[in-house]
Amino acid sequence: MLVQISSGQGPAECELAVAKLFEALTHEYSDMELVSSHRGRYTKRGCFASMTFSTAHDLSALEGTMLWICRSPFRPHHRRKNWYVDVSVISEREDTGAFGEGDDLSSSIRIETFHCGGKGGQNVNKVETGVRIVHVPTGLVASSTEERSQYQNRRKAMARLRAMLTQREIDARNQQTSKAWGKHTRIVRGDPVRIYEGMDFKRKR
Repeated sequence: MLVQISSGQGPAECELAVAKLFEALTHEYSDMELVSSHRGRYTKRGCFASMTFSTAHDLSALEGTMLWICRSPFRPHHRRKNWYVDVSVISEREDTGAFGEGDDLSSSIRIETFHCGGKGGQNVNKVETGVRIVHVPTGLVASSTEERSQYQNRRKAMARLRAMLTQREIDARNQQTSKAWGKHTRIVRGDPVRIYEGMDFKRKR
Protein backbone atom coordinates (compact mmCIF):
# COMPACT_ATOMS: atom_id res chain seq x y z
CA MET A 1 0.00 0.00 0.00
CA LEU A 2 0.98 3.64 -0.42
CA VAL A 3 1.06 5.87 2.65
CA GLN A 4 1.67 9.60 2.83
CA ILE A 5 2.86 11.56 5.85
CA SER A 6 2.05 15.26 5.50
CA SER A 7 2.58 18.47 7.44
CA GLY A 8 -0.39 20.10 5.73
CA GLN A 9 0.05 23.85 6.04
CA GLY A 10 1.91 23.51 9.32
CA PRO A 11 5.14 25.31 10.26
CA ALA A 12 8.70 23.98 10.11
CA GLU A 13 8.18 21.97 13.30
CA CYS A 14 5.44 19.96 11.59
CA GLU A 15 7.71 19.40 8.60
CA LEU A 16 10.39 18.07 10.95
CA ALA A 17 7.78 15.79 12.54
CA VAL A 18 7.07 14.32 9.10
CA ALA A 19 10.71 13.20 8.79
CA LYS A 20 10.82 11.93 12.36
CA LEU A 21 7.63 9.92 11.96
CA PHE A 22 8.90 8.39 8.74
CA GLU A 23 12.12 7.34 10.49
CA ALA A 24 10.18 5.92 13.45
CA LEU A 25 7.97 3.85 11.17
CA THR A 26 10.96 2.44 9.29
CA HIS A 27 12.04 0.84 12.57
CA GLU A 28 8.63 -0.81 12.85
CA TYR A 29 8.23 -1.87 9.22
CA SER A 30 11.49 -2.88 7.62
CA ASP A 31 10.08 -3.16 4.10
CA MET A 32 9.15 0.52 3.84
CA GLU A 33 10.41 2.11 0.64
CA LEU A 34 10.38 5.86 0.05
CA VAL A 35 8.44 6.69 -3.11
CA SER A 36 8.62 10.48 -3.05
CA SER A 37 9.37 13.38 -0.73
CA HIS A 38 8.66 17.08 -1.02
CA ARG A 39 10.44 19.90 0.68
CA GLY A 40 8.15 22.40 2.29
CA ARG A 41 8.01 26.15 2.56
CA TYR A 42 10.85 26.18 5.03
CA THR A 43 14.54 25.56 4.40
CA LYS A 44 15.29 23.86 7.69
CA ARG A 45 17.47 20.79 7.29
CA GLY A 46 15.65 17.47 7.52
CA CYS A 47 12.19 19.01 7.10
CA PHE A 48 9.62 17.73 4.60
CA ALA A 49 6.15 18.90 3.67
CA SER A 50 5.29 15.31 2.79
CA MET A 51 6.83 11.88 2.40
CA THR A 52 5.16 9.00 0.57
CA PHE A 53 6.25 5.40 1.01
CA SER A 54 5.17 1.92 0.02
CA THR A 55 4.89 -1.14 2.23
CA ALA A 56 3.39 -4.60 2.07
CA HIS A 57 1.95 -4.14 5.56
CA ASP A 58 -1.59 -2.92 6.11
CA LEU A 59 -1.16 0.45 7.83
CA SER A 60 -4.80 1.50 7.58
CA ALA A 61 -4.97 1.69 11.37
CA LEU A 62 -2.42 4.52 11.32
CA GLU A 63 -4.54 6.75 9.09
CA GLY A 64 -5.38 9.99 10.85
CA THR A 65 -3.56 12.63 12.88
CA MET A 66 -0.28 12.12 14.71
CA LEU A 67 0.75 14.44 17.55
CA TRP A 68 4.34 15.35 18.40
CA ILE A 69 4.75 17.05 21.79
CA CYS A 70 8.03 18.94 21.91
CA ARG A 71 9.38 22.43 22.39
CA SER A 72 10.30 23.98 19.09
CA PRO A 73 13.92 23.23 18.13
CA PHE A 74 13.78 26.25 15.81
CA ARG A 75 12.07 28.80 18.08
CA PRO A 76 13.21 28.24 21.68
CA HIS A 77 10.89 30.86 23.17
CA HIS A 78 7.81 29.73 21.27
CA ARG A 79 5.05 28.61 23.63
CA ARG A 80 3.50 26.03 21.37
CA LYS A 81 4.51 22.42 22.01
CA ASN A 82 1.89 20.46 20.03
CA TRP A 83 2.69 19.73 16.39
CA TYR A 84 0.36 17.76 14.14
CA VAL A 85 0.97 15.70 11.02
CA ASP A 86 -1.38 13.65 8.91
CA VAL A 87 -1.08 10.03 7.80
CA SER A 88 -3.16 9.09 4.75
CA VAL A 89 -3.49 5.87 2.81
CA ILE A 90 -3.42 6.60 -0.91
CA SER A 91 -5.40 4.31 -3.18
CA GLU A 92 -2.94 2.79 -5.60
CA ARG A 93 -3.83 3.29 -9.23
CA GLU A 94 -5.09 0.27 -11.08
CA ASP A 95 -2.75 -1.52 -13.41
CA THR A 96 -3.49 0.12 -16.73
CA GLY A 97 -1.65 -2.47 -18.76
CA ALA A 98 0.52 0.17 -20.37
CA PHE A 99 3.54 -1.17 -22.17
CA GLY A 100 6.65 0.27 -23.68
CA GLU A 101 7.47 0.09 -27.34
CA GLY A 102 9.39 -3.16 -27.02
CA ASP A 103 7.00 -4.98 -24.70
CA ASP A 104 4.95 -7.95 -25.82
CA LEU A 105 1.20 -7.31 -25.89
CA SER A 106 0.27 -10.64 -27.43
CA SER A 107 -1.11 -12.15 -24.23
CA SER A 108 -3.46 -9.25 -23.50
CA ILE A 109 -4.92 -8.31 -26.88
CA ARG A 110 -7.46 -9.66 -29.33
CA ILE A 111 -6.94 -8.95 -33.02
CA GLU A 112 -9.88 -8.79 -35.41
CA THR A 113 -9.79 -8.33 -39.18
CA PHE A 114 -12.53 -7.09 -41.47
CA HIS A 115 -13.24 -5.97 -45.02
CA CYS A 116 -12.57 -2.34 -45.81
CA GLY A 117 -14.65 -0.10 -48.01
CA GLY A 118 -13.58 2.88 -50.05
CA LYS A 119 -10.42 3.40 -52.05
CA GLY A 120 -7.58 0.94 -52.23
CA GLY A 121 -8.05 -1.04 -55.44
CA GLN A 122 -9.96 -4.17 -56.27
CA ASN A 123 -8.30 -6.10 -53.47
CA VAL A 124 -9.93 -4.00 -50.75
CA ASN A 125 -13.35 -5.64 -50.62
CA LYS A 126 -12.05 -9.18 -51.25
CA VAL A 127 -9.44 -9.41 -48.49
CA GLU A 128 -9.84 -8.54 -44.83
CA THR A 129 -7.27 -5.75 -44.72
CA GLY A 130 -8.82 -3.72 -41.88
CA VAL A 131 -7.47 -4.46 -38.40
CA ARG A 132 -9.05 -3.85 -35.02
CA ILE A 133 -7.06 -4.53 -31.85
CA VAL A 134 -8.78 -4.85 -28.49
CA HIS A 135 -6.77 -4.55 -25.28
CA VAL A 136 -8.71 -7.01 -23.14
CA PRO A 137 -7.71 -5.79 -19.64
CA THR A 138 -8.79 -2.20 -20.30
CA GLY A 139 -11.29 -2.54 -23.16
CA LEU A 140 -9.40 -0.02 -25.26
CA VAL A 141 -9.86 -0.46 -29.00
CA ALA A 142 -7.59 0.78 -31.79
CA SER A 143 -8.18 0.17 -35.49
CA SER A 144 -6.73 1.01 -38.88
CA THR A 145 -8.20 0.80 -42.37
CA GLU A 146 -6.06 3.34 -44.23
CA GLU A 147 -3.41 1.02 -45.59
CA ARG A 148 -3.78 -1.50 -48.41
CA SER A 149 -2.28 -4.43 -46.55
CA GLN A 150 -3.38 -6.10 -43.36
CA TYR A 151 0.20 -6.06 -42.12
CA GLN A 152 0.48 -2.29 -42.47
CA ASN A 153 -2.89 -1.73 -40.82
CA ARG A 154 -1.92 -4.02 -37.97
CA ARG A 155 1.26 -2.03 -37.34
CA LYS A 156 -0.65 1.25 -37.40
CA ALA A 157 -3.38 -0.06 -35.08
CA MET A 158 -0.78 -1.40 -32.66
CA ALA A 159 0.99 1.96 -32.59
CA ARG A 160 -2.31 3.67 -31.82
CA LEU A 161 -3.07 1.21 -29.04
CA ARG A 162 0.32 1.78 -27.44
CA ALA A 163 -0.28 5.52 -27.56
CA MET A 164 -3.68 5.08 -25.90
CA LEU A 165 -2.20 2.89 -23.18
CA THR A 166 0.59 5.37 -22.55
CA GLN A 167 -1.90 8.22 -22.20
CA ARG A 168 -4.00 6.11 -19.84
CA GLU A 169 -0.92 5.53 -17.71
CA ILE A 170 -0.12 9.25 -17.61
CA ASP A 171 -3.71 10.13 -16.68
CA ALA A 172 -3.69 7.55 -13.88
CA ARG A 173 -0.44 8.94 -12.45
CA ASN A 174 -1.76 12.50 -12.60
CA GLN A 175 -4.94 11.44 -10.83
CA GLN A 176 -2.96 9.68 -8.13
CA THR A 177 -0.76 12.73 -7.59
CA SER A 178 -3.82 14.99 -7.43
CA LYS A 179 -5.42 12.83 -4.74
CA ALA A 180 -2.19 12.78 -2.75
CA TRP A 181 -1.91 16.56 -2.76
CA GLY A 182 -5.57 16.90 -1.92
CA LYS A 183 -4.91 14.98 1.27
CA HIS A 184 -1.68 16.93 1.80
CA THR A 185 -3.61 20.10 2.65
CA ARG A 186 -5.89 18.40 5.18
CA ILE A 187 -4.97 18.06 8.84
CA VAL A 188 -7.66 17.05 11.33
CA ARG A 189 -6.69 17.94 14.88
CA GLY A 190 -8.95 15.49 16.60
CA ASP A 191 -8.03 12.58 18.80
CA PRO A 192 -4.55 11.61 17.52
CA VAL A 193 -3.89 8.04 16.49
CA ARG A 194 -0.46 8.19 18.09
CA ILE A 195 1.42 10.61 20.30
CA TYR A 196 5.20 11.09 20.29
CA GLU A 197 7.28 13.18 22.68
CA GLY A 198 10.63 14.94 22.72
CA MET A 199 13.40 15.34 20.19
CA ASP A 200 14.11 11.61 20.44
CA PHE A 201 10.53 11.06 19.22
CA LYS A 202 9.57 8.48 21.80
CA ARG A 203 6.10 7.05 21.41
CA LYS A 204 3.81 7.94 24.31
CA ARG A 205 0.63 6.30 22.99
